[in-house]
Amino acid sequence: MSAAPTAARLGLLACEVCRLVSRAPRPGEHAHCPRCDASLHARKPASLARTWAFLIAAVILYVPANTLPIMDTSSLFGTQRDTILSGVAFLWTSGSLVLAVLVFFASIMVPLAKMLALTVLATSVQMRAAWHPRTRTRLYRVIEFIGRWSMLDIYVVTILVALVQVNTFAAIHVGPGAAAFGAVVVLTMFAAASFDPRLIWDSLGERP
Repeated sequence: MSAAPTAARLGLLACEVCRLVSRAPRPGEHAHCPRCDASLHARKPASLARTWAFLIAAVILYVPANTLPIMDTSSLFGTQRDTILSGVAFLWTSGSLVLAVLVFFASIMVPLAKMLALTVLATSVQMRAAWHPRTRTRLYRVIEFIGRWSMLDIYVVTILVALVQVNTFAAIHVGPGAAAFGAVVVLTMFAAASFDPRLIWDSLGERP
């Protein structure tokens, strides 16, 4: 694998904005894309540091996102506060099994899986591990693919709010858990976007 031609070995850089391939600048020089004028970098600047920063913040907020109420329901019979887990339990007991499973995976499993996978990738790059680079690259692609499903439960909550307010004399207000969960989703997206998968292959000594 080390003998395979790479852009770095050939002195080429790909623009992260328009994907135009250009010649790499000489050491000490700063280059811009000749088409869109974006800055050219061999690797994303401070990729690992920014990934760790976003990832740690997401892990910290993951706890209040699942323990604080995501919505407060006020009616003639009192006030009820629901967390993500209590919402899943309510959907399950009310017979909405498919919806309960979707919310559980989108709200609990998907963010947790993304954080665990990003931790594995960042740790392996930090330790300059050389094990299974293809597998780790595929893992990063999976993270990018499942990231789009992280906001599924927000749409579900929106639908539930509309149904409750139309069919009953109740008012629903967003709780602090929703803000924490939204922050977790955004932070994991930023962490995935900040991570440069090419760093996985740098551990094999392919970069000149």
